[in-house]
Amino acid sequence: MQSSASFSELVPNSDALAQQLQFFAENGYVVLRNVVPRAPLAELSLRLFDEFSRLRRRGEMFTGGGLLAGHINCFPGEHSRFALEALERNGVVRLIRALAPAAADSPRIGCNLNFPNSVAQNWHIDGDFNREFMIANIAVVDTDLVNGATDLLPGSHKSPQPFWKLALSGGFRSSARLELAQGDVFVRTSRLWHRGMPNQSATARPMIGVTFGEDSAPKGDPFLTNGGAIGFFPNRFRTNALGQLRERAYVAAPIADTGLRLVRSLLGREGYG
Repeated sequence: MQSSASFSELVPNSDALAQQLQFFAENGYVVLRNVVPRAPLAELSLRLFDEFSRLRRRGEMFTGGGLLAGHINCFPGEHSRFALEALERNGVVRLIRALAPAAADSPRIGCNLNFPNSVAQNWHIDGDFNREFMIANIAVVDTDLVNGATDLLPGSHKSPQPFWKLALSGGFRSSARLELAQGDVFVRTSRLWHRGMPNQSATARPMIGVTFGEDSAPKGDPFLTNGGAIGFFPNRFRTNALGQLRERAYVAAPIADTGLRLVRSLLGREGYG
């Protein structure tokens, strides 16, 4: 189940905006179609792949840190400025301002890469449930069931829930995969349960993530992060020997990691803190 609209419908039409706000309140996300121009997204995709390949050839890429599981974080560089401009120009920031007025003017630019032969991530929310922020994910390439369309749990944002409760109640069985065309935008709350899925294609799948109101948002120009250059960073797993060991164990037997999370969620705030 998903609601979608083009930006041309959203910007001038208050009724369409009201419908999107209602769908968001019920489900924790909304999809906007054909927001960001495709040509610069295709160029950005090539830049990301070229820089990753260059760093690998020179032996400057970290080991582990999500590379074994197939998911890493990225800063897409100053050349991705067009993406935020498109969000502003085409009504997405207006929608976010309606959802979270204090957050809309504090963007942070990020990205993730989902590599071929990746494994499914464990279910999670982003950050602390009590420190909500908004996220606009931009499909840099067409994203479908083959190359790892996001799996999400509609409505899971409404109240804090420990991991064990969702897992043992079968709540994750009501999840939905979100397929996007290049240039589509997926606006969600950080409280929404979701996970990255396996990429069964031959090419890495990038996805821009612009957060609004996150504690780590830069004070100045968000595109001057990392000196404005493309950068790659660990996702979930550390790069030291212990981190690599844990990541290898997760890839080999993800059910064991799920069991560990169940225990941790019984004892603490795993899943919402």
